[in-house]
Amino acid sequence: MNKEERHMFIVKQLEVHDKVLVMDLANVLNVTPETIRRDLAELEMNEQLTRIHGGAVPFIPTQREMIYEKKMSLYLEEKKRIAKRAAELIQHGDTIALDLGTTTVHIADMIEDVQSLTVVTNSLSAAIRFNLALEERRISGQVIMLPGITNPYQASVKGTATVEFLKRFNFTRAFISCGGFTTNAIYDFDMDESLVSETMIQCSKESILLADASKFNKRSNFKICPLSNISTVICNEEKPVEWDEQKSAWIMA
Repeated sequence: MNKEERHMFIVKQLEVHDKVLVMDLANVLNVTPETIRRDLAELEMNEQLTRIHGGAVPFIPTQREMIYEKKMSLYLEEKKRIAKRAAELIQHGDTIALDLGTTTVHIADMIEDVQSLTVVTNSLSAAIRFNLALEERRISGQVIMLPGITNPYQASVKGTATVEFLKRFNFTRAFISCGGFTTNAIYDFDMDESLVSETMIQCSKESILLADASKFNKRSNFKICPLSNISTVICNEEKPVEWDEQKSAWIMA
C-alpha cells in the first residue's frame, strides 16, 4: 500500500474498532512501526484520529493549539495584509517586542527602510526573518532572541528566564498575537507563552494586537490581559458594531 491507502485503511479500522495499535498495523500493512507512527501523526493533524500511547483512537476534539506549520497555512493572505499594516507603524529608532505567532512573523517580510531598530522576540521564526531583513539592508539595528525553554511545536521559547529577561526592557511598541479575543480580553492556548505576551504588553508604551477575523469572539485556555491594555487591533475585517473605541482602536488591513 502507498501512504494514502494506508491512511484510508487506518481510518476504516477506527470506524470498526475503538482503538488501533502501532504494532498491529505495522504487521498487517507490512511496514515499520516508525512508518505507522508518521501516518498516525499526519492523520491526527488532519483531525482524523487522536494518538495515544502505542496507537490511536477516534478523533477527540480538544481545545488545543495547532502545530505552528499547520497554523501558518491558515488565512495566509489575510495575515500578510495585517502584518504589512503593522510594519507601517514601526519607526526609526524603535525598540519593539514581537511574540510568537503566524501573523506577527510576517512583519519582518513586510518591513522596509527602518533604521536603528531593535527587535526583541521569543519567536525563532521571527528572529530568522528579521535577521534576513538585516542582511538585505531593509532595516538596520539588532535582533535579540530571548532566552528560555524551546517549544518545538510553536518554534518559540518560553519560561521564567524569558519573562525575567523581558522585564529589563522598555519597548516603544509590542506586536502581539492571540488564540482569540473578545470585546473584554485577549486569550492564548499556552500558559507560559501567554505570560510572555503579557509581560511584553506591560513593558511597552503601545501594544498592538494582530488578529484575523476568525479569532474574534473566541476564548482559548488562558487570558493574556484585558482588552483595555491593548492600544490598537489590526484585523482583516471591519470592526464589529459592538466595538468600544475607548478600549482599543481598530485598524482594518
